[in-house]
Amino acid sequence: MKVLLIQDVYNLGRAGDVKKVANGYGRNFLLPQGLAVLATPGALKQVDRIRVQADEKRVVLNEEMSIVAEKLAEVKLTYPVKASETGKLYGSVTTQMIVDSIKQETGVEISRSQVDAQPIRLLGVQQVKIRLTIDQIPEVTVVVHREGEAPETAELEPGVEPGAEERLSIADVVAEIEPEVEDELIAAESEAEVESEAVEAEIEAEAEAVAEIEPEVEEEITAVESEVESEAVEAEIEAETEPAPLEEELEAVPDPDETEGGTAS
Repeated sequence: MKVLLIQDVYNLGRAGDVKKVANGYGRNFLLPQGLAVLATPGALKQVDRIRVQADEKRVVLNEEMSIVAEKLAEVKLTYPVKASETGKLYGSVTTQMIVDSIKQETGVEISRSQVDAQPIRLLGVQQVKIRLTIDQIPEVTVVVHREGEAPETAELEPGVEPGAEERLSIADVVAEIEPEVEDELIAAESEAEVESEAVEAEIEAEAEAVAEIEPEVEEEITAVESEVESEAVEAEIEAETEPAPLEEELEAVPDPDETEGGTAS
């Protein structure tokens, strides 16, 4: 589907841009969150106005976030962890852990969705991007080192040895795909809700239609019942007034032989 962005969306575009996106992404995220609208002819007439307003708002927001961005750029977060000989963590450093550490170190509150990183599962040093605005994206330094060793040793970690990825456990695989599965489940639930609402609306419409024609149907049924009763009464009257059958009349006539015989005797 084609949508018109009415707000800046990270890794997609700026307000006023027209983008072609997956139907699920548009229906389940962009449109419900008020980040975009369908790119209809009427909406496209508002492109210039949306861009001007967004540019003005972006300038103010970037100025406000510039101080925060400078503060975050100086942050170094360290995490002592347990890890295998290959440098693979027994667990992971999650985005929530990074959010909590940033608040503790700087007092700045951000959400998990602003941390542009996957859970960290290897020893070493990484630069993690924090999305404050579409323009202000500072990086914090994240140092993951082995427990009992100095943080500086994280820079010397060789990482995962060749072929180690092939020996990932089931738990590792599940951890890798879990975020994608959750997104798919959320999308499926949203689509199911939409379908359910459509079905309910259809049922309500059918119920209203039935309610509208119900009096007419009842009148027709009453008329048919009256006609049937009338026909039954007429049939009963005809049966009572109908002359006796010919056989009964013949039985009622005396037999001449019997009459003569009776006389002769």
